[in-house]
Amino acid sequence: MKTIKITTLLVLVAMSYSCQDFEFIPDEVVEIIDVADTIDDETGVVISGWGEESHSVNADPNYDVVFNQTVVNRIDIVLTSSEYQTMQSDLATLASGGSGPGSFSDETPVYVAADFYFDNTKWFEVGVRYKGNSTLYSSYNQGIKKLPLRFKFDKFEDDHPELLDQRFYGFKDLSMSSNYNDESFMREKTAPDLFREFGISAPQTAFYEVWVDQGNGTPIYYGLYTMVEVVHDTMLTTEFGSESGNCYKPDGDGAKFAATGFTLNDFEKKTNESFGDWSDIQALHDVLHSTTRTTNVTQWKTDLETVFDVDGFLKYLAVNNTIQNWDTYANMTHNYYLYNDPANGKITWIPWDNNEAFTSGGGPNSAISFEMNEVTDEWPLISYLTDVPEYRTIYDNYIESFINGVFDPTTIQAKYSNYDALISASAQSEVAGYTFLGNYSNAVTEIKNHCATRNTEANAYLN
Repeated sequence: MKTIKITTLLVLVAMSYSCQDFEFIPDEVVEIIDVADTIDDETGVVISGWGEESHSVNADPNYDVVFNQTVVNRIDIVLTSSEYQTMQSDLATLASGGSGPGSFSDETPVYVAADFYFDNTKWFEVGVRYKGNSTLYSSYNQGIKKLPLRFKFDKFEDDHPELLDQRFYGFKDLSMSSNYNDESFMREKTAPDLFREFGISAPQTAFYEVWVDQGNGTPIYYGLYTMVEVVHDTMLTTEFGSESGNCYKPDGDGAKFAATGFTLNDFEKKTNESFGDWSDIQALHDVLHSTTRTTNVTQWKTDLETVFDVDGFLKYLAVNNTIQNWDTYANMTHNYYLYNDPANGKITWIPWDNNEAFTSGGGPNSAISFEMNEVTDEWPLISYLTDVPEYRTIYDNYIESFINGVFDPTTIQAKYSNYDALISASAQSEVAGYTFLGNYSNAVTEIKNHCATRNTEANAYLN
């Protein structure tokens, strides 16, 4: 059992309270001004209490701490046996409720309240759940317990008002990628790095060891994860200067933007949810399919560039097609965000979920070619734009710039070597039942060779 001493509390009534266990502070408490150290009764380890910089909503996001690029951080999640069983029972229900093979139910996995530890500091009643669809389903079916996770630090504030607006160094939501199907552990980390380095807005990432106590007092090493910044939490303000625009996470046939099958229901709002206005998405679809596309291309381009960041999307395509990622637009109707940037009123493309990057895939799930000739009008954001010679030239120029700069083999292989030195011990310490690892060294060699191969193929395409 862990105990905590409360030193100063602001209450609604002129009365003092004495409390040993933080979870049972009376409902009348509305704010914690100061909390002393927590002491683990079993180990005697001192765990620091609530702090303004570490726990408060008033603190700015601390990227240097949460997304430290020079270390593999560690987090510990402590559940009761009941909380752990709740997660597992819900997972089993979702696994049997999918609408097709290889998928979970559309329902979001259940949150439970966990104790969360980082750097000898505790966060209280943190919401944790499983996340994902095909990755979650595949891992579960293989009996692998290293599953992708999602954290919400203020999820249970209604039940515990003393935790109002709890944050993790300024972050409310965080995502944990399990690095499924990636024996190098580098794809989910490297792809967003490269996007940002080339001027494309993408979330921050960092490596973490995750340990979970399932309720018996013994932490289990769940493995090496990649923490990913949640787009609609902090990234919008950091990258765009404001989160006031509409942010969408598309998923479903409508996310193709095709002439048929389009529906606004497939564009889930992540900001401004209470405003029933999807007019910006509708406007983009209408412009895409306007008759001016074939009768007056100049007018069509002007109209399109008024509502959509075309240049940014072409830059994204250049990077995505060079590094290869089959699990995204042109193959899949998900794994991207859209943000209507208030600074210019244009919808901007934001890449998401890159664990299948740096591989060509195979069969129906092959990464698209540099030429993109195989992409049909079912995916008009690609097929319509690349029909325009000026846009094709911009795309080609971005490929050339990318392979000669950010994705230069010497530069990128040095990046891989640095990552290897950083994560090798954590990766190869994973244990059976909590790993997808086969041959780590071979996987690192493959991802290094992939860069050189893609540069050669990019130059052949350009020339």
